[in-house]
Amino acid sequence: MLPILVDGPAVEPVALPEMRAYLRVDGEAEDELIAGLVRAARLIVEASSRRILVASRWRLVLDRWPSERIIHLPLSPLLSVERIAVAASGGPQEVPPAAYTADRVSDPPRIVVGPEAPDPVEARAGIAIELVAGFGDAPDAVPEPLRLAVKMMVARWFENRGDIAGEQNLPMDALALVMPFRRARV
Repeated sequence: MLPILVDGPAVEPVALPEMRAYLRVDGEAEDELIAGLVRAARLIVEASSRRILVASRWRLVLDRWPSERIIHLPLSPLLSVERIAVAASGGPQEVPPAAYTADRVSDPPRIVVGPEAPDPVEARAGIAIELVAGFGDAPDAVPEPLRLAVKMMVARWFENRGDIAGEQNLPMDALALVMPFRRARV
């Protein structure tokens, strides 16, 4: 079950004026570069922490319900489950919210599906789950250590333009900020 990004974050975890101030950059000549670096740093911090920083809409597709009817979600933190639909002969059939419970507290978050939820008719891609994951809608919802890790990555790339080819790992100081938030892999 691979997550499919439906709608990315409306804002970045670090606003452009804030990042400009952190870099001590006057003027707007470098804004496009800085915004691109913030996006890239967010993606690396998300990959390293295995957490989504700012609220984004995702879709998960399953062939069938797991045997225990517990779906362990690959995205964290879970904000909400927007919709679950199963493939039916007449088209997608909505699963009523009363037929499942979203457990946002457990790590990884999970969805517990009740026996009243219909089974998909189609064998492949029979269940579609749409959800919103992230710490929140605004940059201040993101924990400060993760925001600082983004700033540190951007500053490193901005100051060493062209000198660090293809670096996709967090430097040790930024990694130390991310480690307490890192989701364990099984």
